[in-house]
Amino acid sequence: MVNTFRYDDVPVLETTGGKLKGYFYNGEYIFKGVPYAEADRFQMPREAKWEGVKEACSYGFVCPLMEVDTPGAELMVPHRYWPQDEHCQSLNIWTKEIGGGKKMPVMVWLHGGGYFAGSSIEQAAYDGFNMCMNGDVVVVSINHRLNILGYLDLSPFGSKYKNSGNAGHADMVAALKWVHDNIALFGGDPDNVTIFGQSGGGMKVADLMQIEEADGLFHKGLIMSGVGDDTLLPSCTGDGREIVTELLKELGISEDEVEKLETIPYYELVKAYKKVSPAIAAKGGYIGGNPLANEYYRGNPIGYGFRDHAFDIPLMVGSVFGEFSFKAASYDKNKLTEEQLKEVISAVYGEHTDEITEVFKEAYPGKSPADLLLVDRVMRQPSKQLARMHAEGKKAAVYLYDFTLEFPIYHNKIAWHCSDIPFFFHNTELVEVCQIPEVRERLEKQMFEAFMAFARTGKPECENLPKWEAVTPEVEPTMIFDRECELRYNFDDKLYEKIDSFLPPFNFMEMMASGDEKIQH
Repeated sequence: MVNTFRYDDVPVLETTGGKLKGYFYNGEYIFKGVPYAEADRFQMPREAKWEGVKEACSYGFVCPLMEVDTPGAELMVPHRYWPQDEHCQSLNIWTKEIGGGKKMPVMVWLHGGGYFAGSSIEQAAYDGFNMCMNGDVVVVSINHRLNILGYLDLSPFGSKYKNSGNAGHADMVAALKWVHDNIALFGGDPDNVTIFGQSGGGMKVADLMQIEEADGLFHKGLIMSGVGDDTLLPSCTGDGREIVTELLKELGISEDEVEKLETIPYYELVKAYKKVSPAIAAKGGYIGGNPLANEYYRGNPIGYGFRDHAFDIPLMVGSVFGEFSFKAASYDKNKLTEEQLKEVISAVYGEHTDEITEVFKEAYPGKSPADLLLVDRVMRQPSKQLARMHAEGKKAAVYLYDFTLEFPIYHNKIAWHCSDIPFFFHNTELVEVCQIPEVRERLEKQMFEAFMAFARTGKPECENLPKWEAVTPEVEPTMIFDRECELRYNFDDKLYEKIDSFLPPFNFMEMMASGDEKIQH
């Protein structure tokens, strides 16, 4: 294939914000760093406007982070790093056609990183080129405000800060409004928009279903490893009176000069926040960092229930076998004797080892019993709960999946958090560890085509997969994505029942604080 690049003859598009010029490469028009909104710190976004023709050929700034990024585990999750600035409200577009006339499904990617980190281009697998090319869809990825820039409530200190505790979510709504108003210029159908995200991005999908202002701006959702209970980034309650008051004291600013918080250098603000917030958090007070449940945002559906409109939105919900089991085991599971396997498992399950091993084999036939120690206790059960809740609405369908592939690293390591992203994006070619002979291309095709079918019709039907049945209040069919894909029914209920009866409740935050992600128990 001869690579093709064009710029000079690419037409200028007239968007609601101003004139925009992208470029053409290998069959696609690409627009990067498109401003969808602008905002002053701690305030609601407003429509972005510009004069002249804006060149959209470079990615926009990403939101500043509170912690310095440290590269690591790049073989498992390859990353890209980018300049940071709090004026980060921009999006990127990949499309085969511009100028209107065609109505392709629109896929809007919401990045992971909780509500505090990440960006639209953070992972190599986030690139939208292959999804657009192979799926005949328009792909959009967005940046928005995070951490204390996106989620710190200053509303007690003035009406100009109304809903500042949800500024990051308001940015996403503004992005979806921009897409709704402009995507037809890029060959997209504003009446067929699917939002999808992984980890924190998956949480944002569910969150947007809980925001009335987002109604009608998207029509389907994929939640990937993004459902958790109250131990995983719960919705905030209360208000920012105490945390902001302590911030002002720490910075030597009086309450009647609260507006100075808008201009103080970001990292000075972060330093003060880190100093005063732990004591408030320790007594259960509001410190921000997560969205605030209020009249704007209904709250995480696990804790607050779905809004009625949410039941009209078809969903795909799933997780991966190992989720946060990033570390390599100290042994090769493939070479353990039966006695050694029992010893490894008994270190966690003690007298229950034989019983739990048999139950695990029933749930995951063909997997090594050593993988029992890596079974996800963060996402799978809440994902099933969310799917049941949605099914109880008896309107739009909801579909469950479980990604259980083993990879050629660390002696056939079981799937980890983010490892399914390249398959849904059709980007396995960009991630070295995905190169599994006779598996990669077939599984990628199955997962990708099912997702594209869902985006078009609301049903993940694909001729290369078994019939995928929707969840009902009584039955939970789950599509197993692996070397061989199959639909199974409530297959791990007994396993989780036993795990939860033998082990204390799992606490994700305690695990992260300990730095031990190897064994999630």
